Amino acid sequence: MKKRLLSICTAAMLILTLAACGTPADKGTSGSGTNADTGAIKYTVGILQQLEHPALDAATEGFKEALTEKLGDSVKFDEANAQNDMNNCTTIANKFVSDGVDLIMANATTALQAAAAATDKIPVVGTSITDYNSAGVLKGTVEKPGGNVTGASDLAPLDQQAELFTELLPNVKKVGILYCSSEPNSKFQADKMEELLNAKQIEVKIFTVADSNEIQNVLTAAVEEIEALYIPTDNTIADNTELIKNITLNAKIPVITGEENQCKVCGLATLSISYKDMGYSAGLVAADILQGKANPADTAIVYSKEVTKLFNPEIAKQLGIEIPEGIKAIGE
Repeated sequence: MKKRLLSICTAAMLILTLAACGTPADKGTSGSGTNADTGAIKYTVGILQQLEHPALDAATEGFKEALTEKLGDSVKFDEANAQNDMNNCTTIANKFVSDGVDLIMANATTALQAAAAATDKIPVVGTSITDYNSAGVLKGTVEKPGGNVTGASDLAPLDQQAELFTELLPNVKKVGILYCSSEPNSKFQADKMEELLNAKQIEVKIFTVADSNEIQNVLTAAVEEIEALYIPTDNTIADNTELIKNITLNAKIPVITGEENQCKVCGLATLSISYKDMGYSAGLVAADILQGKANPADTAIVYSKEVTKLFNPEIAKQLGIEIPEGIKAIGE
């Protein structure tokens, strides 16, 4: 009897001890990011980058810099690179959703499409996206996205890019445009550039590749038909700029590129935004969303206001092209 009474008392003491510790609900109800011990909110941000490339790397760097400045140690990043594979993008995005991250940053179009398909609840902030409408991720407009997706665009003024042809290559009458057919943002740029160049009485021929393996054959044939080449902010093309340089330089074909990092390798000139600044802008948007100051549905897509004309001195020298004053050399 005494043993039984002792057991009952011990069990009662254990129940009281557990009750004093509290239940999980007592640790806060403000969301998965609450830290019960310190009271500080911890945000986990999943970063899905489509592939390794200097422009995309710079965008991720800027994004993290902005969030860290705004949120300090209360934000942590879970970074993953999809190696330019759609299946990898989907797997990573679904994992972020399963893990219950507080926000997903999607760097480049395929990454954004995968994230948008994976969740309609977790905020998704895109960066390195040329045209959100072409990507098919908005429920509304770029001014009022209407869903869980918003972000920053890498679209530089295409009319000013077209002006580079007449400014630097006034005698050129046949321009090729090369892009990957699986990238909708690239098609958007190519179609618009064709329209702009045609208005300048410049003939345009479009060349597309399904993947990196087709670039050499397609471009080798293309340089026999054109006098200059335009490449948009296309991730597949950007990942093969050394190959493009070898083919176009050998054929004495000048290349106007959609962004600076492409131009550093294979381009004559570009009118480019700063990808780090663009990523930083996306980070500011993400910080406001995480802190409850904004929501994606009402947060307009951010466009870079500052663009810079740049040229590649090495390419210009090898092609024997004089660059007018007012265009900066890359690296100056």
